[in-house]
Amino acid sequence: MKITAQEEYGLRCIMHLARVPFGDTVNVRQIAEHEGLSVAYVEKLLYLLNRAGLTESVRGAQGGYRLAHPAEQITLRQVLDALGGVLTADSLCSQFSGDREICVHHGGCELHSVWSFVADYLSVIFNRITLKHLAEGAARPLVPPVLLRSEQTIPLTEREPASAAQISLEGR
Repeated sequence: MKITAQEEYGLRCIMHLARVPFGDTVNVRQIAEHEGLSVAYVEKLLYLLNRAGLTESVRGAQGGYRLAHPAEQITLRQVLDALGGVLTADSLCSQFSGDREICVHHGGCELHSVWSFVADYLSVIFNRITLKHLAEGAARPLVPPVLLRSEQTIPLTEREPASAAQISLEGR
């Protein structure tokens, strides 16, 4: 998986908002200075996050940006989707189709199951981790235990990601 500059810097900007009390605004210039980015670039990133309903802009002397929802209600997946999208096996396979519209191995690719497995696990992890977890440095325990192993291989019986129902029962 490749994280784009837009995703990395957008995450940094929204994390800046997640670290202040909910409802408080932060000036774009403050975020830009803190992150070492141009004001114009921060405005672009916050516009994308605002358009996705994750942040709100507030006008006036005390204006700026703030989270649209409490940090515990915004997932890493939502932020990444707003900033450019999350890797899926289908998007990866369509990205490398050579000079054709669809991959020549479509329907019979040995690699698709690997990319699908990786994309599914990333999706599970990104849906579990909230901005609050990140702000508190508490995201690591949310990674599925099978991924914390030091072994080089994962037994086939453990290669299925947790279902959405399992994730919600475990209590993010």
